[in-house]
Amino acid sequence: MKENVIALIQSRAIPQLVENEPPDEDELVEIEEQLLMSLPYDLREFLLLVSHHILGAIEPVTATDPNQHTFLPEVAALAWDQGLPREYLPICQLGDNYYCINSSGEIYYWQAGELTDDYWENIWDWCEAIWLAN
Repeated sequence: MKENVIALIQSRAIPQLVENEPPDEDELVEIEEQLLMSLPYDLREFLLLVSHHILGAIEPVTATDPNQHTFLPEVAALAWDQGLPREYLPICQLGDNYYCINSSGEIYYWQAGELTDDYWENIWDWCEAIWLAN
């Protein structure tokens, strides 16, 4: 299933004049140091394998360019400042709302200051249901 989702993301990615590069392990360690927390396994894998692709209006977090509006440490700082509980990491910002991941790798939607009933077992289910569907 995960491999199918990854293949779909790669095949649907919008070509860019300057292609984004995926992060390496050292960059992820630096991000963990900035966040003062470890990245959940699924998020780490997502960042390494597909976060550099652009598919459309939904823009998940990225891990290579601190100047991008999707740079994970910046998105996390903003989300936490807006009240997202610190045990969650945002994976995608939509205005003042966020899709977020917990340490177990489960994905939730945080809207209007609280977690909603929207839930996905893992980031790959979220990719299929939300990122690829938009």
